[in-house]
Amino acid sequence: QVQLVESGGGLVQAGGSLRLSCAASGRTFSDRAMGWFRQAPGKEREFVAGISWRGVSPTYADSVKGRFTISRDNVKNTVYLQMNSLKPEDTAVYYCSAMKSPWSPPSTREASYDQWGQGTQVTVSS
Repeated sequence: QVQLVESGGGLVQAGGSLRLSCAASGRTFSDRAMGWFRQAPGKEREFVAGISWRGVSPTYADSVKGRFTISRDNVKNTVYLQMNSLKPEDTAVYYCSAMKSPWSPPSTREASYDQWGQGTQVTVSS
């Protein structure tokens, strides 16, 4: 059974930081680009950040550039999202995902991903 399990969400004040983790089990994802998406109440799920299978060339949504950093540890089969200078508009459920195709660069399109975690809630108070 393939599983992606997110952790690290919580309640934080504006300007604060959180580090999300996504642990994969059941198979390795070292050959797949990984992504983080988020969904705020009443909104569609949106791309946040992606990282290649090698852990280089990260891609970010404009709204989080300079504040969020995605990284991965293929030995631990874990992907991270360091979130700094958080804003109330960052409040959402954050999802970890794995690309369908191996050896491909990260995509900003949700349809390019076929493995998803259950999500972790991030709430930023003003």
